[in-house]
Amino acid sequence: MQFLISMHINPAVLDALTDEEKAAIGEGHGRLLAALKESGELLTTQALVDPSQAAVVSVRNGQPVVTDGPFLESKEYLGGFYLLDVEDKARAIEIAAQIPDAAIKGLGIEVRQVMFSDGQLEA
Repeated sequence: MQFLISMHINPAVLDALTDEEKAAIGEGHGRLLAALKESGELLTTQALVDPSQAAVVSVRNGQPVVTDGPFLESKEYLGGFYLLDVEDKARAIEIAAQIPDAAIKGLGIEVRQVMFSDGQLEA
C-alpha cells in the first residue's frame, strides 16, 4: 500500500528553534531516510521551497493567470513529503512518528493513503 506522509511547516515555529535543534531535525531525517531506503519502503521524498517562491496558476477566459506567492494566507504550508510503499496504515503511522518534526509542537505530520497512481486505482 502506498502512503503519502506530508510535513506541514510553520515558519514561526522553525524560526524559534536553535541551530542545534534545526541540525537535529536534519540528522533525524537523514537517519530515517537511510532506514527507509534499506527496508525498501521509500519510493521518494521531496522538500519544498518556501511558498513565497511559489507561482499560483489559474485559467480565466482560456488564458493562464499567474500570481506570485502562496495561494492561501496561512500560518502553515506544505514543507515536504515522503511517499512510501508499506504493509499497511499502521506501518505508515509508525514511520510518521519517527519523523523529527512530529515531536515539535506547531509542526504537523499527516498520513494519507494514495488512492490513484499512474493510471491505477490503489487497493
